[in-house]
Amino acid sequence: MAARGGVGVEADVAALRAQFAAGRTRGAEWRAAQLRGLLRMAAEAEAEVCRALHADLAKPYTESYVHEIALVKSSCRFALKNLKKWMKPQKVSASLMTFPSTAMVTAEPLGVVLVISAWNYPFSIAAGNAVVLKPSEVAPATSSLLAELLPQYVDSTCIKVVEGGVAETTALLEQKWDKIFYTGNGKIGRIVMASAAKHLTPVVLELGGKCPVVVDSNVDLHVTAKRIAAGKWGCNNGQACISPDFIITTKSFAPKLLEALGKVLEKFYGDEPLRSSDLSRIVNSNHFNRLKKLMDDENVSDKIVFGGQRDEHQLKIAPTIFMDVPLDSGIMKEEIFGPLLPIITVDKIHESFALINSMTKPLAAYLFTKDSKLQEQYEAGISAGGMLVNDTVVHLTNQYLPFGGVGESGIGAYHGSFSFEAFSHKKAVLVRGFAGEAAARYPPYSTAKLKILRGVLKGNLGSMIQAILGFPRGK
Repeated sequence: MAARGGVGVEADVAALRAQFAAGRTRGAEWRAAQLRGLLRMAAEAEAEVCRALHADLAKPYTESYVHEIALVKSSCRFALKNLKKWMKPQKVSASLMTFPSTAMVTAEPLGVVLVISAWNYPFSIAAGNAVVLKPSEVAPATSSLLAELLPQYVDSTCIKVVEGGVAETTALLEQKWDKIFYTGNGKIGRIVMASAAKHLTPVVLELGGKCPVVVDSNVDLHVTAKRIAAGKWGCNNGQACISPDFIITTKSFAPKLLEALGKVLEKFYGDEPLRSSDLSRIVNSNHFNRLKKLMDDENVSDKIVFGGQRDEHQLKIAPTIFMDVPLDSGIMKEEIFGPLLPIITVDKIHESFALINSMTKPLAAYLFTKDSKLQEQYEAGISAGGMLVNDTVVHLTNQYLPFGGVGESGIGAYHGSFSFEAFSHKKAVLVRGFAGEAAARYPPYSTAKLKILRGVLKGNLGSMIQAILGFPRGK
C-alpha cells in the first residue's frame, strides 16, 4: 500500500477494527492460513527479497537468507507447530474460597496492532490480531517489495502495509491501537511511547544499545575472533541492534586479540575490504556521515589500529578497530550501529563489570571465557536484554528464548511463545455453579460470620467446611 495521509490511515484502521470485531482473525484456521502464506512468500520470493536487501544495503545473499528468509520461515513453522497449544485455555487451580469452581487462563487477541518493523509481524498474526505493518523507509527497496508481495499471500482485509516516512508514521501514531511494536533507536522509541501513552496503548520496544563483548585471556583465540567478526561485520556490517559494540579485555591480551581479529578479517574480506561483495554497505548517506564523524573525532582518529578505509561514493566503510579510545568520546557514548569496533583494556578482567554497569543496559551482553566462575559472576552481575557466552548474536535464532531489552534497550520481549504472549491478553476466567453458598460472606454481618471468614482467610479447614455448609445458619 502506498503512503497514506491521516484520513486514509484512519479509514484503514476503522476497516481493520470492523474485521476484527466480526471475528475474522480469531479462529485457528485463519491464523494458520496466514502463517502458511508467509511461508510460501518466503520460499517463492526468496530471490526478490534478497535482491531488495542488496539494493538497500549491498547485503550478501547468504546473510539475507540466514538473517531474514530463514528466520521468517523458522518463526512461521514454530508458530504453526505450537499454535493450537498456545490458543488452548490453560486450566489452573481453583481455590477453596470459590468451591466448587473451575479456573482457566485464556489467550485472547488484543485487536488491531501496529508493527513498525520490517520482519517482526508473524507472531502478531499468530496471536489473532489485525495488523498494520509499517516497514522502514530507510530501506526503500525492501519496503516497496513487502508492500507489493504481502497482499498476494495473506488476507489483505486484516493485514495491511503502509509505506512512507515521518509524515506517515506520525499519522499512524495518532491513531488508537491495541498494541504498538517498534524496532529501532531510543530517540524514536521515546516518540512512539509518548504517542502510545495518549491512548494508554501498551508497547513492545526493541531498541538496542552498546552491546559489550568481554574477552578473557584463556579463550580459543581463533574461534573467538571468528565469532566476534561474524557477529559484528557479518551482520549488515555492524548495522544490527545486537551487533557487538565494543570489546573489553586485559592490556596484556589485547595485542593477541587484535592480531587474531586482523587475520580473520583479512581472510573474510581480503586485502581490499571495500571491494568485497561479502561486506554490506552503510544504509544511507546520513548514517555514513554519522559514522565518519565518529571516526574523525580528534580524540579517537589516532586510535585506529586496523582498517579505517572508506568510500563515500559506495557508502562503504571497512571493518575498523580502535584501541583504548577515551570513554567520554562520542564512539563510547552512543550506539555505533556500524563497522567500528573499539577495544577497551583493563588491568584485570573483572574490572569490565563496573565499566559495563556504568552505562545503560544493553540489548545483549557477550562473554568469551573458559572460567565457569567468571561466567557465573557475569550472568549475575550484568543486566542485559540477553546474554551469550562464547559466541555472538546467535541466541536470536533460539525460538525458546525471549528476545527483548531491559531499561533503555527496550521494553517487552518476543520470539516463540513469548511473541504470542506479547500480542495476546491473558484473560482470567472463573466459572462457578449455584451450589456452595457461604452465608458468612453476605450481610447482615455478625461476630459469628466474621469468625468464620477469618478462619477461611487463614486457611483453617474447619472454618472452610462451616462456610461451605452455610454456617452460621439463620443469621
